[in-house]
Amino acid sequence: MIVNSAARGVGARALEQFAARAQRAVGIRGEVDVLITSSAQMRRLNRQFRGKNEATDVLSFPSPDGTAGDIAISAEVGARNARHLGHSTFDELKILILHGLLHLAGYDHETDGGDMARKEARLRRALGLPVGLIERTTEIGGQNGAGKRQPS
Repeated sequence: MIVNSAARGVGARALEQFAARAQRAVGIRGEVDVLITSSAQMRRLNRQFRGKNEATDVLSFPSPDGTAGDIAISAEVGARNARHLGHSTFDELKILILHGLLHLAGYDHETDGGDMARKEARLRRALGLPVGLIERTTEIGGQNGAGKRQPS
């Protein structure tokens, strides 16, 4: 796990432990790197890989060989979403990690007819997390930038 932007009250080790647990729950094999970074960096990544010049909360980059990949998360957007939704930044970052892992596993909520939403809700409950990213997208003004993305 790479933490470039600190999130108040969130330790990198605790996020690493959650990410490993969530990765097992999702059923992904291989290495997953998680970058916790600034909104400015997320804007650059979103512009580069999705053509959208705005900060987003989470981006997923599946590996070309189908064995895991990388996830980038904005600590700032995560903290803002957590405040808006009334839970901790730590919980929000875990929600974003889970969401990103599901994308790495091949789920795409924009095209799968609800398969990812159902899986995310089930795993969220199993992992003790509050409301999931797909379920609340409209509640926070469409901040969800997660999707199946591959770097060019």
